[in-house]
Amino acid sequence: MTKQQYPVLALVAVFGLAMALPAQMQLYTVYEATVYLVMAILALSLAFIWGKGGIMCLGQSAFFGLGAYAYAVAALNFGPGVVACLAAVALPALGAALLGYFMFYGRISDIYVGVITLAVTLILFNLMNSTSGPHYHIGQARLGGFNGITGIPTLAWPDGTPLSPAALFRLTAGLLVAVLAALGLYLRSPAGKLALAVRENEHRAELLGYNVALSKLSTFAIGGAVAGLAGGLFANWGAFVSPTVFALLQSAQIIIWVIVGGRGTLVGPILGCIALQWATTQLGTQQVVQVNLVLGVVLSAFVLLVPAGLLPSLGKWVRPLRAARAQGGPLAAAGPQRSARHEGGSGHDA
Repeated sequence: MTKQQYPVLALVAVFGLAMALPAQMQLYTVYEATVYLVMAILALSLAFIWGKGGIMCLGQSAFFGLGAYAYAVAALNFGPGVVACLAAVALPALGAALLGYFMFYGRISDIYVGVITLAVTLILFNLMNSTSGPHYHIGQARLGGFNGITGIPTLAWPDGTPLSPAALFRLTAGLLVAVLAALGLYLRSPAGKLALAVRENEHRAELLGYNVALSKLSTFAIGGAVAGLAGGLFANWGAFVSPTVFALLQSAQIIIWVIVGGRGTLVGPILGCIALQWATTQLGTQQVVQVNLVLGVVLSAFVLLVPAGLLPSLGKWVRPLRAARAQGGPLAAAGPQRSARHEGGSGHDA
Protein backbone atom coordinates (compact mmCIF):
# COMPACT_ATOMS: atom_id res chain seq x y z
CA MET A 1 0.00 0.00 0.00
CA THR A 2 1.35 3.42 -0.96
CA LYS A 3 1.36 6.54 1.23
CA GLN A 4 -1.22 8.14 -1.07
CA GLN A 5 -3.67 5.35 -0.23
CA TYR A 6 -3.45 5.82 3.55
CA PRO A 7 -5.78 8.88 3.71
CA VAL A 8 -8.37 7.10 1.56
CA LEU A 9 -8.22 4.04 3.80
CA ALA A 10 -8.51 6.24 6.90
CA LEU A 11 -11.56 8.07 5.51
CA VAL A 12 -13.27 4.79 4.62
CA ALA A 13 -12.55 3.42 8.09
CA VAL A 14 -13.90 6.55 9.80
CA PHE A 15 -16.98 6.51 7.62
CA GLY A 16 -17.64 2.83 8.37
CA LEU A 17 -17.16 3.44 12.10
CA ALA A 18 -19.55 6.39 12.03
CA MET A 19 -22.21 4.31 10.30
CA ALA A 20 -21.97 1.59 12.94
CA LEU A 21 -21.71 3.79 16.07
CA PRO A 22 -25.36 4.88 16.55
CA ALA A 23 -26.46 1.28 17.08
CA GLN A 24 -24.07 1.09 20.05
CA MET A 25 -24.95 4.44 21.66
CA GLN A 26 -27.80 5.71 23.78
CA LEU A 27 -30.16 8.31 22.30
CA TYR A 28 -28.73 11.21 24.34
CA THR A 29 -25.21 10.29 23.26
CA VAL A 30 -26.30 10.23 19.62
CA TYR A 31 -27.73 13.78 19.99
CA GLU A 32 -24.56 14.97 21.69
CA ALA A 33 -22.24 13.34 19.18
CA THR A 34 -24.20 14.81 16.27
CA VAL A 35 -23.63 18.39 17.39
CA TYR A 36 -19.94 17.59 17.91
CA LEU A 37 -19.73 16.56 14.25
CA VAL A 38 -21.65 19.66 13.14
CA MET A 39 -19.17 21.87 14.97
CA ALA A 40 -16.31 19.83 13.51
CA ILE A 41 -17.50 20.83 10.02
CA LEU A 42 -17.50 24.45 11.23
CA ALA A 43 -13.95 24.06 12.55
CA LEU A 44 -12.95 22.53 9.22
CA SER A 45 -14.19 25.63 7.39
CA LEU A 46 -11.86 27.93 9.37
CA ALA A 47 -9.02 25.40 9.11
CA PHE A 48 -9.31 25.67 5.34
CA ILE A 49 -9.53 29.48 5.21
CA TRP A 50 -6.95 30.25 7.88
CA GLY A 51 -4.67 27.25 7.94
CA LYS A 52 -4.50 26.57 4.21
CA GLY A 53 -5.43 29.92 2.73
CA GLY A 54 -3.66 32.13 5.26
CA ILE A 55 -6.74 34.35 5.68
CA MET A 56 -7.33 35.31 9.29
CA CYS A 57 -11.10 35.33 9.70
CA LEU A 58 -12.25 36.39 13.17
CA GLY A 59 -15.93 36.21 12.25
CA GLN A 60 -16.45 32.72 10.84
CA SER A 61 -19.66 32.45 12.85
CA ALA A 62 -21.20 35.00 10.45
CA PHE A 63 -21.34 32.35 7.70
CA PHE A 64 -22.39 29.67 10.16
CA GLY A 65 -25.31 31.84 11.25
CA LEU A 66 -26.24 32.76 7.68
CA GLY A 67 -26.41 29.05 6.83
CA ALA A 68 -28.59 28.32 9.85
CA TYR A 69 -31.02 31.18 9.12
CA ALA A 70 -31.06 30.40 5.39
CA TYR A 71 -32.01 26.79 6.07
CA ALA A 72 -34.67 27.82 8.59
CA VAL A 73 -36.32 30.36 6.29
CA ALA A 74 -36.18 28.08 3.24
CA ALA A 75 -37.44 25.04 5.16
CA LEU A 76 -40.43 26.96 6.55
CA ASN A 77 -41.32 28.26 3.08
CA PHE A 78 -40.40 25.38 0.77
CA GLY A 79 -40.10 22.41 3.11
CA PRO A 80 -37.03 20.60 4.47
CA GLY A 81 -35.71 19.42 1.14
CA VAL A 82 -33.09 20.16 -1.46
CA VAL A 83 -33.99 23.87 -1.69
CA ALA A 84 -33.39 24.42 2.01
CA CYS A 85 -30.06 22.58 1.91
CA LEU A 86 -28.90 24.52 -1.14
CA ALA A 87 -29.91 27.80 0.50
CA ALA A 88 -27.88 26.92 3.61
CA VAL A 89 -24.76 26.55 1.45
CA ALA A 90 -25.36 29.12 -1.29
CA LEU A 91 -26.25 32.17 0.85
CA PRO A 92 -23.12 32.04 3.05
CA ALA A 93 -20.96 31.34 -0.01
CA LEU A 94 -22.49 34.35 -1.76
CA GLY A 95 -22.04 36.49 1.34
CA ALA A 96 -18.41 35.42 1.68
CA ALA A 97 -17.77 36.06 -2.02
CA LEU A 98 -19.31 39.55 -1.82
CA LEU A 99 -17.38 40.46 1.32
CA GLY A 100 -14.20 38.90 -0.03
CA TYR A 101 -14.46 40.83 -3.28
CA PHE A 102 -14.25 44.16 -1.49
CA MET A 103 -11.56 42.97 0.93
CA PHE A 104 -9.18 41.19 -1.43
CA TYR A 105 -9.58 43.31 -4.55
CA GLY A 106 -9.38 46.36 -2.28
CA ARG A 107 -6.01 45.02 -1.04
CA ILE A 108 -6.96 45.27 2.59
CA SER A 109 -4.23 44.01 4.89
CA ASP A 110 -4.63 40.76 6.83
CA ILE A 111 -5.25 42.34 10.20
CA TYR A 112 -8.05 44.52 8.85
CA VAL A 113 -9.60 41.47 7.14
CA GLY A 114 -9.92 39.96 10.61
CA VAL A 115 -11.42 43.15 12.01
CA ILE A 116 -13.91 43.48 9.14
CA THR A 117 -15.13 39.89 9.45
CA LEU A 118 -15.54 40.40 13.18
CA ALA A 119 -17.52 43.60 12.55
CA VAL A 120 -19.79 41.77 10.09
CA THR A 121 -20.54 39.18 12.76
CA LEU A 122 -21.49 41.90 15.24
CA ILE A 123 -23.69 43.62 12.65
CA LEU A 124 -25.56 40.40 11.88
CA PHE A 125 -25.94 39.64 15.59
CA ASN A 126 -27.50 43.03 16.31
CA LEU A 127 -29.55 42.97 13.11
CA MET A 128 -31.19 39.62 13.91
CA ASN A 129 -31.72 40.71 17.52
CA SER A 130 -33.79 43.65 16.31
CA THR A 131 -36.21 41.60 14.21
CA SER A 132 -38.77 40.86 16.92
CA GLY A 133 -42.37 41.51 16.03
CA PRO A 134 -44.83 40.01 13.54
CA HIS A 135 -43.85 42.39 10.75
CA TYR A 136 -40.33 40.90 10.52
CA HIS A 137 -40.87 37.81 8.40
CA ILE A 138 -39.72 36.25 5.13
CA GLY A 139 -42.66 34.45 3.63
CA GLN A 140 -44.00 32.09 6.27
CA ALA A 141 -40.88 32.40 8.45
CA ARG A 142 -41.04 34.90 11.31
CA LEU A 143 -37.51 35.91 12.31
CA GLY A 144 -38.42 36.27 15.97
CA GLY A 145 -35.71 38.71 17.11
CA PHE A 146 -33.73 37.51 20.12
CA ASN A 147 -36.20 34.62 20.55
CA GLY A 148 -35.09 33.19 17.22
CA ILE A 149 -36.98 30.88 14.89
CA THR A 150 -38.60 27.82 16.41
CA GLY A 151 -40.26 24.77 14.93
CA ILE A 152 -37.82 24.42 12.03
CA PRO A 153 -38.68 21.31 9.99
CA THR A 154 -35.88 18.77 10.02
CA LEU A 155 -34.74 16.87 6.96
CA ALA A 156 -37.08 14.11 5.88
CA TRP A 157 -37.05 11.02 3.72
CA PRO A 158 -38.84 11.22 0.34
CA ASP A 159 -42.04 9.89 1.96
CA GLY A 160 -42.04 12.82 4.41
CA THR A 161 -40.81 10.91 7.47
CA PRO A 162 -38.30 13.04 9.41
CA LEU A 163 -34.81 11.65 9.82
CA SER A 164 -34.28 9.77 13.07
CA PRO A 165 -31.47 10.98 15.39
CA ALA A 166 -29.33 8.03 14.25
CA ALA A 167 -29.94 8.88 10.57
CA LEU A 168 -29.05 12.54 11.19
CA PHE A 169 -25.85 11.44 12.92
CA ARG A 170 -24.91 9.23 9.98
CA LEU A 171 -25.73 12.02 7.51
CA THR A 172 -23.60 14.52 9.46
CA ALA A 173 -20.71 12.09 9.73
CA GLY A 174 -20.92 11.30 6.02
CA LEU A 175 -20.92 15.00 5.14
CA LEU A 176 -17.92 15.63 7.40
CA VAL A 177 -15.95 12.89 5.66
CA ALA A 178 -17.11 14.09 2.24
CA VAL A 179 -16.16 17.73 2.92
CA LEU A 180 -12.77 16.67 4.30
CA ALA A 181 -12.09 14.56 1.21
CA ALA A 182 -13.30 17.31 -1.15
CA LEU A 183 -11.09 19.95 0.48
CA GLY A 184 -8.14 17.55 0.37
CA LEU A 185 -8.68 16.97 -3.35
CA TYR A 186 -9.08 20.72 -3.94
CA LEU A 187 -5.75 21.41 -2.25
CA ARG A 188 -4.10 18.92 -4.63
CA SER A 189 -5.53 20.74 -7.66
CA PRO A 190 -3.77 23.72 -9.34
CA ALA A 191 -6.18 26.14 -7.65
CA GLY A 192 -5.48 24.57 -4.27
CA LYS A 193 -1.72 24.66 -4.77
CA LEU A 194 -2.01 28.33 -5.69
CA ALA A 195 -3.92 28.95 -2.44
CA LEU A 196 -1.05 27.31 -0.52
CA ALA A 197 1.49 29.36 -2.47
CA VAL A 198 -0.40 32.56 -1.63
CA ARG A 199 -0.37 31.57 2.02
CA GLU A 200 3.39 31.05 1.92
CA ASN A 201 4.31 34.19 -0.01
CA GLU A 202 1.59 36.36 -1.45
CA HIS A 203 3.90 38.86 -3.11
CA ARG A 204 5.98 36.18 -4.83
CA ALA A 205 2.85 34.54 -6.23
CA GLU A 206 1.68 37.88 -7.55
CA LEU A 207 5.06 38.60 -9.16
CA LEU A 208 4.85 35.22 -10.90
CA GLY A 209 1.65 36.40 -12.57
CA TYR A 210 -1.01 34.64 -10.51
CA ASN A 211 -4.28 36.34 -9.61
CA VAL A 212 -3.84 36.44 -5.84
CA ALA A 213 -7.08 38.28 -5.15
CA LEU A 214 -9.14 35.69 -7.07
CA SER A 215 -7.38 32.84 -5.27
CA LYS A 216 -8.10 34.35 -1.84
CA LEU A 217 -11.67 35.10 -2.88
CA SER A 218 -12.21 31.47 -3.93
CA THR A 219 -10.74 30.15 -0.68
CA PHE A 220 -12.87 32.52 1.38
CA ALA A 221 -16.09 31.63 -0.50
CA ILE A 222 -15.48 27.87 -0.18
CA GLY A 223 -14.86 28.26 3.53
CA GLY A 224 -18.07 30.28 3.82
CA ALA A 225 -20.01 27.55 2.04
CA VAL A 226 -18.65 24.87 4.39
CA ALA A 227 -19.52 27.01 7.43
CA GLY A 228 -23.02 27.50 5.99
CA LEU A 229 -23.41 23.74 5.61
CA ALA A 230 -22.58 23.40 9.30
CA GLY A 231 -25.15 26.09 10.09
CA GLY A 232 -27.85 24.28 8.14
CA LEU A 233 -27.10 21.03 9.96
CA PHE A 234 -27.16 22.87 13.28
CA ALA A 235 -30.64 24.25 12.54
CA ASN A 236 -31.67 20.70 11.63
CA TRP A 237 -30.24 19.27 14.81
CA GLY A 238 -31.97 21.64 17.21
CA ALA A 239 -35.01 22.66 15.06
CA PHE A 240 -34.21 26.13 16.39
CA VAL A 241 -31.94 29.03 15.56
CA SER A 242 -31.36 32.33 17.34
CA PRO A 243 -28.96 35.31 17.00
CA THR A 244 -26.51 33.58 19.34
CA VAL A 245 -25.16 31.74 16.29
CA PHE A 246 -23.53 35.08 15.37
CA ALA A 247 -22.19 35.69 18.89
CA LEU A 248 -18.56 36.58 19.61
CA LEU A 249 -18.25 33.53 21.85
CA GLN A 250 -19.08 31.31 18.90
CA SER A 251 -16.39 32.95 16.76
CA ALA A 252 -13.85 32.69 19.57
CA GLN A 253 -14.56 28.99 20.07
CA ILE A 254 -13.90 28.24 16.40
CA ILE A 255 -10.51 29.94 16.62
CA ILE A 256 -9.66 27.97 19.78
CA TRP A 257 -10.58 24.67 18.11
CA VAL A 258 -8.27 25.42 15.19
CA ILE A 259 -5.37 26.60 17.34
CA VAL A 260 -5.58 23.61 19.67
CA GLY A 261 -5.93 21.05 16.88
CA GLY A 262 -3.29 22.55 14.62
CA ARG A 263 -3.70 25.43 12.22
CA GLY A 264 -1.75 23.89 9.36
CA THR A 265 -3.89 20.76 9.07
CA LEU A 266 -7.48 19.88 8.21
CA VAL A 267 -7.80 16.88 10.53
CA GLY A 268 -6.28 18.58 13.59
CA PRO A 269 -9.06 21.20 14.05
CA ILE A 270 -11.68 18.44 13.74
CA LEU A 271 -10.05 16.51 16.57
CA GLY A 272 -9.50 19.70 18.59
CA CYS A 273 -13.14 20.68 18.17
CA ILE A 274 -14.53 17.30 19.23
CA ALA A 275 -12.15 17.06 22.20
CA LEU A 276 -12.94 20.56 23.47
CA GLN A 277 -16.68 20.13 22.89
CA TRP A 278 -16.59 16.95 24.94
CA ALA A 279 -14.52 18.64 27.67
CA THR A 280 -16.92 21.60 27.72
CA THR A 281 -19.89 19.28 28.14
CA GLN A 282 -18.21 17.41 30.96
CA LEU A 283 -17.19 20.65 32.72
CA GLY A 284 -20.71 21.97 32.34
CA THR A 285 -22.02 19.23 34.60
CA GLN A 286 -20.15 20.64 37.60
CA GLN A 287 -20.39 23.98 39.42
CA VAL A 288 -16.80 24.30 40.60
CA VAL A 289 -14.92 25.72 37.62
CA GLN A 290 -16.27 28.11 34.98
CA VAL A 291 -16.15 26.59 31.50
CA ASN A 292 -15.05 29.78 29.73
CA LEU A 293 -12.20 30.18 32.22
CA VAL A 294 -10.97 26.68 31.41
CA LEU A 295 -11.19 27.35 27.68
CA GLY A 296 -9.14 30.51 28.15
CA VAL A 297 -6.49 28.62 30.08
CA VAL A 298 -6.37 25.90 27.43
CA LEU A 299 -5.97 28.48 24.66
CA SER A 300 -3.20 30.32 26.54
CA ALA A 301 -1.37 27.07 27.24
CA PHE A 302 -1.46 25.95 23.62
CA VAL A 303 -0.42 29.35 22.28
CA LEU A 304 2.54 29.53 24.67
CA LEU A 305 3.60 25.87 24.85
CA VAL A 306 2.32 24.18 21.68
CA PRO A 307 1.94 27.00 19.13
CA ALA A 308 1.79 24.62 16.18
CA GLY A 309 -1.19 22.78 17.66
CA LEU A 310 -1.68 19.25 18.86
CA LEU A 311 -1.59 17.24 15.63
CA PRO A 312 1.46 18.93 13.99
CA SER A 313 3.35 18.65 17.29
CA LEU A 314 2.54 14.95 17.52
CA GLY A 315 3.84 14.59 13.97
CA LYS A 316 7.13 16.25 14.93
CA TRP A 317 7.54 13.92 17.90
CA VAL A 318 6.61 10.76 15.99
CA ARG A 319 8.53 11.51 12.77
CA PRO A 320 12.06 10.89 14.21
CA LEU A 321 10.92 7.57 15.68
CA ARG A 322 9.47 6.47 12.33
CA ALA A 323 12.63 7.58 10.55
CA ALA A 324 14.79 5.58 12.96
CA ARG A 325 12.57 2.53 12.49
CA ALA A 326 12.68 2.93 8.70
CA GLN A 327 16.48 2.70 8.77
CA GLY A 328 16.08 -1.00 9.51
CA GLY A 329 17.09 -3.58 12.10
CA PRO A 330 20.72 -4.17 11.05
CA LEU A 331 21.49 -0.48 11.17
CA ALA A 332 19.70 -0.10 14.47
CA ALA A 333 21.51 -3.13 15.83
CA ALA A 334 24.87 -1.77 14.69
CA GLY A 335 24.01 1.62 16.11
CA PRO A 336 25.51 1.13 19.60
CA GLN A 337 28.71 -0.41 18.17
CA ARG A 338 29.08 2.40 15.66
CA SER A 339 28.49 4.93 18.43
CA ALA A 340 31.10 3.27 20.59
CA ARG A 341 33.65 3.28 17.74
CA HIS A 342 32.78 6.90 16.99
CA GLU A 343 33.27 7.91 20.61
CA GLY A 344 36.52 5.99 20.76
CA GLY A 345 37.75 7.63 17.59
CA SER A 346 36.88 11.02 18.89
CA GLY A 347 38.79 10.39 22.05
CA HIS A 348 41.83 9.23 20.05
CA ASP A 349 41.70 12.31 17.88
CA ALA A 350 41.44 14.45 20.94
